[in-house]
Amino acid sequence: MADPGAGSLHGGDGGLPCPPEEQELSQRLRRLYPAVNQAETPLPRSWSPKDKYNYIGLSQGNLRVHYKGHGKNHKDAASVRATHPIPAACGIYYFEVKIVSKGRDGYMGIGLSAQGVNMNRLPGWDKHSYGYHGDDGHSFCSSGTGQPYGPTFTTGDVIGCCVNLINNTCFYTKNGHSLGIAFTDLPSNLYPTVGLQTPGEIVDANFGQQPFVFDIEDYMREWRAKIQGTIKRFPIGDRLGEWQAMLQNMVSSYLVHHGYCATATAFARVTETTIQEEQTSIKNRQRIQKLVLAGRVGEAIEATQQLYPGLLEHNPNLLFMLKCRQFVEMVNGTDSEVRCFSARSPKSQDSYPASPSLSPRHGSNNSHVHGTGADSPSCSNGVTSTKSKQSHNKYPALSSSSSSSSSSSPSSVNYSESNSTDSTKSQQHSSTSNQETSDSEMEMEAEHYPNGVLENSSTRIMNGTYKHEEILQTDESSMEDSCPQRQLCGGNHAATERMIQFGRELQTLSEQLCREYGKNTTHKKMLQDAFSLLAYSDPWNCPVGQQLDPIQREPVCAALNSAILESQNLPKQPPLMLALGQASECLRLMARVGLGSCSFARVDDCLH
Repeated sequence: MADPGAGSLHGGDGGLPCPPEEQELSQRLRRLYPAVNQAETPLPRSWSPKDKYNYIGLSQGNLRVHYKGHGKNHKDAASVRATHPIPAACGIYYFEVKIVSKGRDGYMGIGLSAQGVNMNRLPGWDKHSYGYHGDDGHSFCSSGTGQPYGPTFTTGDVIGCCVNLINNTCFYTKNGHSLGIAFTDLPSNLYPTVGLQTPGEIVDANFGQQPFVFDIEDYMREWRAKIQGTIKRFPIGDRLGEWQAMLQNMVSSYLVHHGYCATATAFARVTETTIQEEQTSIKNRQRIQKLVLAGRVGEAIEATQQLYPGLLEHNPNLLFMLKCRQFVEMVNGTDSEVRCFSARSPKSQDSYPASPSLSPRHGSNNSHVHGTGADSPSCSNGVTSTKSKQSHNKYPALSSSSSSSSSSSPSSVNYSESNSTDSTKSQQHSSTSNQETSDSEMEMEAEHYPNGVLENSSTRIMNGTYKHEEILQTDESSMEDSCPQRQLCGGNHAATERMIQFGRELQTLSEQLCREYGKNTTHKKMLQDAFSLLAYSDPWNCPVGQQLDPIQREPVCAALNSAILESQNLPKQPPLMLALGQASECLRLMARVGLGSCSFARVDDCLH
C-alpha cells in the first residue's frame, strides 16, 4: 500500500532477551547459521514486545501479531521489529510469515527495518526500511512510493523474506517459490519487521520454530559452493613452491609439537624438511604427556624435574596447576602416590601405558635403561646426561614422597638408550629397520590412528588434543580403576591418609606462593574446586565431579608441553595452530564488520 502522507517519528527500544525455545529451534538455527556466535550476536527468535507501535498485539510466544487499532487511514499503521538484528555471520538469513487472516483490507507489509525507524508506519515507507505489501504486491524501498514486484497475498499464504548478507540483496518467496530480487545495496543490522493497518489482520512468524516452506538450505548450498570455489581459485602463481615449503614446515612442526616422532621423521624424509628438535627430546616430551594423560601426574612432575631441571621452579603457576591436578588424580585413585598403597601393586611399575616394555616383541631384551633413585640419569635440555645431577626444589613442601616408593619411581619414564648428545648416532639409531619400531609403538601414530581416529574404539585425536576414553588404559590396574564401583583413593585407608597429607602440603604451597607473588584468584579457585571433591560421598557424581573426567587432563598436559618447548627456545604453539587460530579470528572480525561471506568460508570446511 502506498504512503498517502507522513507520520510522526516514534523510535523503539532494544529487544528483550528471547524466551526459551524448543530444542528443535536451537538445532535448526545451529544448522542454518553455524558461523553465528549467539552469545555475541543473538539470532531473531520472536517479535519484540518493546519495539512495536501500541496498535500491535502479540501472543503465542510473541510469534503471532494481530492488529488492535482503528484502521481508519495510514496514520493508524503499526509495525513491530524482531528482538535482534540479523547477524552478518549468517551469510544468508531467512524467515517466513503466514497470513492467518487478511482482516478488513489486507494492508500488510513484510520486510526489514533498521533500529529507530518509525513503528507507526508500514515497512518500506521510511529511510532504512524495506517492505513487500500484500494489498498491491508492490515493494517499498525507503519510500512511500512502491514499485511493482510480485503478486498480492492473502489469508493462507506464506511469505518468506531472504536477506543475502554476501551481496546485500533481498528477495521474497510466496508459498515456497522465489519471487526474485526485491532490494539491493542493503545496509547492515536490519531487523525482521512486519506491519499491519486494518482490523482483523493476523500473521504468524516462523524464525525457525518450524521447517520452512521454501528450501532455503538448497539456496545456502549454492552460495557455499560459490564462496568455496572462489577460495580454491585464488591465484597462487609463481609462489606455489614457496607456499608448499612453508606448509610442509608447518605440518612438520605440528607433528613434532605433539610428539608424533616416527611420523615426523617419515614426513621430513619424504618432504626433505628439517626437524628442529632432537628426537630424544621429542620422545621425552611425549612420555611426560602420556603420564599426565594417564593420570600419573606425580610421575610426570618427577620426570619433568629430572629431564628439564629448573623448569617447574621457574614456573610456579604451572607447578601449582600440576599439583592440583595430582590431588584430583589421587581422589581418582590413578596417581602413583595413592596407587602404591593398593593391596595389589600396579603392574609393571617400571613402565607406563603404551610403553615398548609391554610389547611381547621386546621381552627380556628391552634395550631401555631404567634409572632408579639417585642412579637415574639426569637430563639437561631434554637430553640425558652421563652424569647424575642433584635437583634442588624451591618448594620442598611439595617434593613428592613417592620417590621412596617403587610405584612412582622416575624409572617409569623409560629413558631411552638413544638419549645421546651425538645427533649423528641418534639419526642413525632412529632409521634402523624394525629394531627401532618401538618409537611407533610408544606414540600414537598414523598407522594405529588413521585420520586421527583410533581403530575399534571411541578415542579421537583432533588438532593434537587427545580425546581418550580407552587410550592410556592398557595396564590392568588402570582398567581396574575404571570399574563401576569407584571409591575414594581406590578405597584404601592408607592412600586416603596420604591424599589428606598431600592436600595439607598443597595448601602450604598455595600460602607460600601467595606470600611471594601476591593473591591469585585462579589458584584459589583451583584449590577450592579440588578440595571440594572431598565434601561428597561420591565425588564422581557431584557438582564439581567434572574435574575427575580424564578429558580435564588435556589442558594440563598442553600447558606442560608448551612450557617445555618454550624452555628449549622452541615455539610453545605450533605455527599450524596459530595460522588456523588467526584464520578463525579473521572470520570473526569479518562477521563483526558485516562481511557476510565469512559464514561460508569456515576453517573447518577446509580441513575436511
